[in-house]
Amino acid sequence: MHSKYVFMGLLILSTGVATSARSAGKPAAKPSEAKLIASAMKAAPASVAKAATIVNMEADGSMRTLRKGTNSFTCMPDNPVTPGPDPMCMDANAMEWAKAWMGHQTPPSGKVGFMYMLAGGTDASNTDPYATKPTATNHWIKTGPHIMVVGGDAAFYDSYPKSADPDTSVPYVMWPGTPYQHLMAPVK
Repeated sequence: MHSKYVFMGLLILSTGVATSARSAGKPAAKPSEAKLIASAMKAAPASVAKAATIVNMEADGSMRTLRKGTNSFTCMPDNPVTPGPDPMCMDANAMEWAKAWMGHQTPPSGKVGFMYMLAGGTDASNTDPYATKPTATNHWIKTGPHIMVVGGDAAFYDSYPKSADPDTSVPYVMWPGTPYQHLMAPVK
């Protein structure tokens, strides 16, 4: 569900490379449902978050619904195994896009999706949708609060910069030239 797709957190869990406090010799503290919901609600404007479904990705990769919502948005709390805050909130089309990305499948065509990451996002590669750590060639970037547009036609993304090392203070395309390219737009 990444700006970094929202997804760096999901990618880490879905690829099995997650590390926890337990692996560092400390027992991992499990946050309460109230804390998970509060974290997830930081991803979107209050008017969206208050009516959104809140889900949490469990250690086994399954999704657990913490609160059923009444709008078309689903929010997820910060992933504690990623280096920075990364709660996210997405509409139904963005959720389909994210599931395709995580499953290494082609995203559905003709379904433009919208995502919020107003608390910022975990650092990620701007060129490799499946990178799990920075390398000399995968153009690791840092982003602050932003929104994302996913699932658009290629021509839509051609209107924005596609540099491997973008200026993250202006809208740009992340993962250009891949089926998962998407618009990243900073929000200040």
